[in-house]
Amino acid sequence: MAFDGIVTKHVVEELSNCLIGGKINKVYQPNKNEVLFEIYANQKHYVLLANIDASSCRVHLTNLQKQNPLTPPNFCMLLRKHIIGMRIQSFKTYGLERIIHIVLDGYDELNDFVTKEIVIELMGKHSNVILLNQSGTIIDSARHLDQYSGSVRDILPARLYVFPTTAKTNFLELQDFEEFYHMLIPYLKEDRIDTIIPSHFNGISRLLIESLLTQHHIDPSSTLKEDYRTLYQSLRQLITSSLVHCIPFSNHQKEDFVLAKTDTKSPLAINHFLDDFYTNKETINEFISYRNSVLKLILNELKKYTKRLANMNQKLEECHSKEQYRIYGELITANLYQIDQNTNVSSLTLPNYYEDNQLITIPMDKSLSPSLNAKKFFKKYNKLKNACEIVNKQKEDTIHEIDYIESIIYELENAKTVSDIDVVYTEFSENFLGKSFLTSKKPNKKKTTKKKKEEEFSPLTYTIDGYTVLVGKNNKQNDYLSLKYAHSNDLWFHTKDIHGSHVILKTNGEEIPQETINKCASLCAFHSKAKNSSNVAVDYTFARYVKKASGAKPGMVIYTNFQTVNVQPYNHEL
Repeated sequence: MAFDGIVTKHVVEELSNCLIGGKINKVYQPNKNEVLFEIYANQKHYVLLANIDASSCRVHLTNLQKQNPLTPPNFCMLLRKHIIGMRIQSFKTYGLERIIHIVLDGYDELNDFVTKEIVIELMGKHSNVILLNQSGTIIDSARHLDQYSGSVRDILPARLYVFPTTAKTNFLELQDFEEFYHMLIPYLKEDRIDTIIPSHFNGISRLLIESLLTQHHIDPSSTLKEDYRTLYQSLRQLITSSLVHCIPFSNHQKEDFVLAKTDTKSPLAINHFLDDFYTNKETINEFISYRNSVLKLILNELKKYTKRLANMNQKLEECHSKEQYRIYGELITANLYQIDQNTNVSSLTLPNYYEDNQLITIPMDKSLSPSLNAKKFFKKYNKLKNACEIVNKQKEDTIHEIDYIESIIYELENAKTVSDIDVVYTEFSENFLGKSFLTSKKPNKKKTTKKKKEEEFSPLTYTIDGYTVLVGKNNKQNDYLSLKYAHSNDLWFHTKDIHGSHVILKTNGEEIPQETINKCASLCAFHSKAKNSSNVAVDYTFARYVKKASGAKPGMVIYTNFQTVNVQPYNHEL
């Protein structure tokens, strides 16, 4: 659910129970949307996260360590100057507004006792972290907002802080259910329950109402008074009770969370849930964003090679007419004795002795004599002849490059972690973008240990019929697995003419039953682009028959003495 006012209220209640009296020791700002406060309270260290990103604004304790910039932002430096060493006096919220006031007290640089406030506003694109002095004047804020930027208030240094206003009703100010129902009566026939309540009461998200409707089996278009009474009582319990916690909730194929009642609850249950939930969400978003960025680079490179291949095919089409130019030149040369050399014409009609002396019309360049036209045709013939040989070789290389790029795309599609994408990007950069595009620094060869190499080599490992089966996750792993790690008597598998992983069956010198070979082949088919197909052809041979051609790209090998089986792709248990 959105980090609504009800969640804010319960988060603040938990924070008040453990952080009141705590001392602010450090302040960090990893990026423009996050501020971290390290607090020492009750003989424990806590880290409070304030995130003001428009799509995920929130406040909660966190255990996630963030990488900080070498040079702290100006707002971070200002916070360090003003609040480090101060103690938390109280946390305040107003109704169900998503605004948290953290009241601090302590001594300033002149040793005077002062109070200051950190105001954390969670309002979408207008979210902010604001530092106020004891008179309520803004010292500074993470974002400077004014009316020209679409804000209804000016959030600028030296301006008086103004609390935001809303036309929505505060649910906590309702006296009873009748007042609640009376407010909604004019809208019952015009709209649905999950729209009416969030649009008229602040701090209540639509997802929470949807979950309550599902929980109590209420039709969203219902106008029954008892249904609204049930919702009112559930909302009142969730807001006022301290025994609530967060639970996952799937809504329209989107993973989110809602509040629910509980019998027992740990002191920081909601904070810990939010930390885990948003950490996992950020990890997934970072993974998707990184993968899409790398995929865009690879597809751009693939587009270049595809365009290059189209140009080569067009050039080869021109080469098909090279013989025609040779014939033109020979016919003109053979008939020079009867052609007036002083007459320049746009065309000549001559008998073609290659086709039973049938007449052929030859286009001519009027600015040149017939003999020079003949030389021009021979020159063009030789040029196309040489170009044909060169272009054919270039076309073959380009097809290999396209095939290799497609194998990298397959790797990227099957990447499961950010580190998997790092390997794919490094491989792509080394082969296409050049060293300057590499994100990580080149490792010092002297410090690179065998143990580190072994850690980097982490293929998928399966056990089939008691035998160990290894599956490479990328081209570099495929090379290492097939050419260095595998024993000469181990069996090697790969899908026939289809991009996929190299698979090694450790034979331990034993003769492998055909049934086990077929299972390994089906696993190999599953780890390929043909995983959703049926009756996939898989080649297998001993690892000693797998070689790497000179200058071949990573993952590209040649093999001999192989056999082929047709199998159904199947993912055996890890």
